[in-house]
Amino acid sequence: MTDQTPATPAPLEASELGTKEYWDALYTRESTNHAADPTDEGTIWFDDSSAEDKLVTLLRSSSLTGFNPATASFLDLGTGNGHLLFRLRDEGVRREDSDEEEKEEEEEEEEEGEGEGGKKLFGGRMMGTDYSATSISFARAVAAERGLVDGAVEFVEWDVLASPSDAVLSGPNTDGWDVVLDKGTFDAVSLMGDPEAGKRYVERVREVVRKGGWAVVTSL
Repeated sequence: MTDQTPATPAPLEASELGTKEYWDALYTRESTNHAADPTDEGTIWFDDSSAEDKLVTLLRSSSLTGFNPATASFLDLGTGNGHLLFRLRDEGVRREDSDEEEKEEEEEEEEEGEGEGGKKLFGGRMMGTDYSATSISFARAVAAERGLVDGAVEFVEWDVLASPSDAVLSGPNTDGWDVVLDKGTFDAVSLMGDPEAGKRYVERVREVVRKGGWAVVTSL
């Protein structure tokens, strides 16, 4: 009988994309560009493959069991400029598929103090994390420019491989987050040249996603 155990894939070769120095330099440059032109919010990763559109479609669907898009909390690993969370907040104003009659009914209910959040998407807590302090300051600047203040979207300097979990397991999320998002961070971890880094990543993600929650990873 042949051994059916799958072979362990060889680790990827180390790349500058797996170094903190690369990302610090990138977000320093993008912060400078944003200061000169506030409409320049930096790179939208995987934009050429419409990754954010596909992710929003997934989160709006009923594919994720036990997931309520109106109240779910989101933790974004490797948030960069924070654009993914900003996109979700923007999407959360109304369901795009609500017809005009439903919208009018909802507005009437809200005026009467009823149905709060009933038709809204992505109204829960959102936190973006990154091990680059420059990324976090940049994301906060973009959030302020967009008028997202008073904790509408939080940003915390946090290294998924090394920082204490309690730095992000706070407030209503001490038991974990409903959805942990990753758009490229696992790729960067895989390019560190450390064969154990991927295992540590998986262990750390398990620590911060709640029981029954979801980790949604976008990877090349």
